[in-house]
Order: sequence, then structure tokens, then C-alpha cells
Amino acid sequence: MEELKSIQWFPGHMTKTKRRIESQLKLVDAVAVILDARMPYSSCNPDLRSVINNKPRIVVLNKCDMADPAETKRWLALFRQKNIAAIALDCRSGKGLNAFIPTVRTVLSDRIKAWQAKGMTGKTVKVMIVGIPNVGKSSFINRMAKRSSAKVEDRPGVTRGNQWFSVGKGFEFLDTPGVLWPKFDDPGVGEKLAFIGSVKDDILDTEQLAGRLLEYLRDNHPIPLCSRYKLAPEDITELQGYEILSAVGRKRGMLISGGEVDTERAAATVLDEFRNATLGKLTIDKAEDHPDVRI
Repeated sequence: MEELKSIQWFPGHMTKTKRRIESQLKLVDAVAVILDARMPYSSCNPDLRSVINNKPRIVVLNKCDMADPAETKRWLALFRQKNIAAIALDCRSGKGLNAFIPTVRTVLSDRIKAWQAKGMTGKTVKVMIVGIPNVGKSSFINRMAKRSSAKVEDRPGVTRGNQWFSVGKGFEFLDTPGVLWPKFDDPGVGEKLAFIGSVKDDILDTEQLAGRLLEYLRDNHPIPLCSRYKLAPEDITELQGYEILSAVGRKRGMLISGGEVDTERAAATVLDEFRNATLGKLTIDKAEDHPDVRI
């Protein structure tokens, strides 16, 4: 099955968002870069590196409960090797959230000491929250602020304006809309972002996308794939993605008139079950494949 042709999704508001992030950096003390723990490399916007520049930063691997725990540990070790503060957490369960504020304080320890030396005890620490669409920025803020004021939906492009939130005593977060970059140099990255829903489904051929995902799962995670959809590994070895999708639909009884498979419905099921980790805790980006990762 062919790769999806040049996935690009860069609405006009994303250019405006990037400029706004750049102009408001001077208002914050640190930046938290929210990544999807299943693909820390692909979910990192390379354009943000130059925008953030030398501002202190913390990497947050969100949705860690959906990722392979062993691989998440490798990613954390890789970031720390590069002197990048990094933590893993899951906003749905709240796992790991308590580590965020202490990590920010550690990253800003010299600055906080300087404030205290000037008598600025209790000065509010301001942190900008950035990331691509659908990695859970608003969920993170709501969990940290213990309220539901930031919009949260399981689709990209919901947050449209920068908003400030008080988080506990002495911390404020600046929420920003998710922003992609204009051109994916590696088409595989665009494909992976489509897998997790960071690119809008309505601009894609979801049947082709699901077929590509099924090919990836067959080649890299065959056991959870075959177990979930009652497939025999030997029966799908030589199949194209669309054929595997048809096999999934048939196994699930997703038939239309004439006994044909409703592949559109099957595609929606495969994508939803991957995105919700129904297929298991899977990590798409391996740390060993990206030793030069930068934030």
C-alpha cells in the first residue's frame, strides 16, 4: 500500500499562533513542551526550537499510560542525557502530575534563588504550555489547575487563543493553541501524526490511513493486532493495508448490502482503537532511532 501523499495541515491561525508564542515568551519564565509519549520525536514541532530559543524548558511525555513503559523510560533517559528536564505523565489518570511543579522549580532554581536574594519571595512562576494539536495541553492544564476551564476535545484545533490559568500557589500557565509546522520533511512523520489524530481526519482518506496503520502494526506489533481482530499472522503477511482492513471489517461483521465490507466503518474503528490504546500500550517512535532528538 502506498504512503499517504504528502500530509499537510497548516491552517492560517497556526502562523498567527507561532507569532504570538514568540511575542509572549518574554512574559514567561519557562516553557513546557507537551509531547505524545507514543511518538516523542514525531510530536515535537521543530519550528518551536528556534522560537523557544534559550528559554528554560521542560519536556512532558503525556499519555504515558498509552505508551510502552519500557520505551518511555528510554526516552526519559535520552532527554536527561542531553540535559533536558523530562517527565512522563498521564492526564486522564493523574499519574505523574505531582512531579511537574518540582521539576519546574529545579529547572528554575538559579532564577528563583536570584529572586529571593532581591527580596522577591513568593514571586509567581509563569510557564508557557506549547505543543502540537491533540497532545493533551488543555487536559494537562485542567488537571493541574483542578478545574475544567480550558477547552478539551479529542480533535485537533480546539484551543484558538492564548489563555492564562492560575495553578496552585505561585504558578500561572499560559495555554497556547496547538501548532504544527508548514511542511513535513519526512512524510513518515505526517503519517504518524495522522495516526494519533493531530491532523484532522476530514482532510484525509481515513481508509488509506487505517490501512497504513494496519501495515505498520502487522510489521511491528503483530501480536496485539492479531489478538484484537482475531487474525492469523500467517494470513496477513502478504496482504496490503486495504486488504487487512477488509479482513478486520469482515471479522467484526461490518457488512453492507451484498455482503461487502463497510471499510469506512472498519477504518474508523481501527483508528479509534489505536488512539484509545485499546490495541495495547504501543510506542511508535523508538528512542534508539532518534539519538539526536532536540527540543
